[in-house]
Amino acid sequence: MKNTRQQPIDDAWGDIISEIELADHMPSEVLDNIEAFSHLEIIYYFNQVAPENIVFSGHPRGNLAYPLMGIFGQRKKDRPNQLGLCTVELVEHRGRTIVVKFLDAIDGTPVLDIKPVFQEFQPQTSLKQPDWVADLMSQYWR
Repeated sequence: MKNTRQQPIDDAWGDIISEIELADHMPSEVLDNIEAFSHLEIIYYFNQVAPENIVFSGHPRGNLAYPLMGIFGQRKKDRPNQLGLCTVELVEHRGRTIVVKFLDAIDGTPVLDIKPVFQEFQPQTSLKQPDWVADLMSQYWR
């Protein structure tokens, strides 16, 4: 995966455009008609997280104003499984490459899987989240 973001900064991901090129062993057919979808789910590997930085519990972004949360109640990169998941907008499909917007992964991050977003897989009930999440995310996609 290629983009201009070199550092894992927490905010300002909204203008980042990323290119995902298929690995050499993947035939180009795996992307046939992908442009029929507006959004994709990208599963990626946080390959630059050092083992000593793995977190199991903590205050989101180290902010003591936020509650102490287990890692599975956060979307922090320093996770035990080092897996990331993001819903992106598909901007373009060019041969063996897709161009996406709203992928919060730094340049060189390995992409593990690409899945189309089906409306039927979206939440079937109302979303619930604590108030601190909106504060934490207020500058994320700006």
